Amino acid sequence: MARLGHVPYKYLVAVAFMLGLFMNILDTTITNVALPDLGREFNASTTSIQWIVNGYLLSLAVFIPLSGWAGDRFGTKRVFVFALIVFTAGSTLCGFAWSAESLVGFRVLQGVGGGMLTPVGTAMMFRAFPPNERAKASALVAIPAGVAPALGPILGGYLVEYVSWHWIFFINVPVGIAGIIFSIMYLQRGEQEDPGRLDIGGFLLSASGLAALVYGLSEAGSRGLGDTRVLLFVLAGVVLLAAMVLVELRVARPMIDVRLFKDRLFASSSTVMLVAFSGLTGALFLLPLLLQSELGLSPLESGFAMFPQAVGMVSLMPLASRMYSRIGPRRMLMAGMAWVGLSTFGYCLVGVGTEIWQVGLLMMMRGVGFAVVIVPLQAATFATISAKDTGRASAIFSSVQQVAGSLGVAILGTILTSRLAHHGAQMGNPATRGDAVLAFHEAFFVAAVFTLVGALAAIIISDKAAAPSMGRSPAEGQDGEPAAVMVH
Repeated sequence: MARLGHVPYKYLVAVAFMLGLFMNILDTTITNVALPDLGREFNASTTSIQWIVNGYLLSLAVFIPLSGWAGDRFGTKRVFVFALIVFTAGSTLCGFAWSAESLVGFRVLQGVGGGMLTPVGTAMMFRAFPPNERAKASALVAIPAGVAPALGPILGGYLVEYVSWHWIFFINVPVGIAGIIFSIMYLQRGEQEDPGRLDIGGFLLSASGLAALVYGLSEAGSRGLGDTRVLLFVLAGVVLLAAMVLVELRVARPMIDVRLFKDRLFASSSTVMLVAFSGLTGALFLLPLLLQSELGLSPLESGFAMFPQAVGMVSLMPLASRMYSRIGPRRMLMAGMAWVGLSTFGYCLVGVGTEIWQVGLLMMMRGVGFAVVIVPLQAATFATISAKDTGRASAIFSSVQQVAGSLGVAILGTILTSRLAHHGAQMGNPATRGDAVLAFHEAFFVAAVFTLVGALAAIIISDKAAAPSMGRSPAEGQDGEPAAVMVH
């Protein structure tokens, strides 16, 4: 491992992870913008094009659970570099795809790398940063998590309109190569003692259960939650995951350690994330559709309208990191999600006559709320998790986040579809534009309510339990009170 002057190792880990995370998230948002052009390029049906997204999501669902054990067994450096190589190679192949089928196959390969990048990188970060600096680590991770989704539509729109669809994938290659070289040079091996053998039963049940659940939810946005196929896949996913829980509780060294949910802070933080991120992700799914189909913006203009969210998020991130040690996660999460919920209500006022700058102002307000949510949520989730359990905890954290995002898109996509039908409107049809905008407003209202429910749910977060991540002794909670004893 090379050295880089007097730079502390934890910041080298942060740079490596931020490169990988930025590339991973940017790819998703760029690809979504380009789907219509890809359909025309390959003369493919809507179903075939949708598999460009679904194939990637299913691959993520399969390999996210494996990442925690793999990082402990082979070392986080090896697995992280492997994930970067696979993702970069998959991106290159996607750029050379000759048909919709080949592109779907290469997207699945990308998902192998993408499924391991985030949980392994998260484990590296929270092992490198001591508990009292977890808020600082969360603030660093939140930079690519906030900038990439906002930058993606701008880059995607520009590349599709003025260059070529091939470059929405090729743009990952230089970032990936830089991440690979940097990680090889500066990361430590990161193996854990006695990681155990691969839990085959847990892997098969978790992979198949998550894949079935994510696929069912991803189809619900277009088919509706009452569709037979959707119900069958969601039910199968729930049954398989329930069976996985029963099996893992009987295994000495489970791949998905559900016993971690005995830690009340980890369990409560995961619950809040499931509720809150459903509303957060669902609203981000709806907005580009409204801007492009009803307001007539191009993908590039839509991207510029949404970019101020990243500005608001990044500008407040340093302050959010400092606020955490003084205020604690509970009040920050409640205030942050309430603010995001109120700004989401603002989308109910966006109509045909709305100026782009007004949309941008709402997005900047939302970004400020995001910063106040993401920093305490990540820091609190891992506050009481030991170093040896961090890998498996990060795999669970990523799985919950993936399910939350899919659930939000499924519910709000279904609501939008049903309200369009109720009003007799069609997206993009000038004759029914007013009714279509009203259907969007009703869907945004539900998204805002979801987020406000998340704000109420945050009351279960314990500031006392999170004391180690706030720079206080484990026996000291909010205002110096004794902290609750956590069960591991």
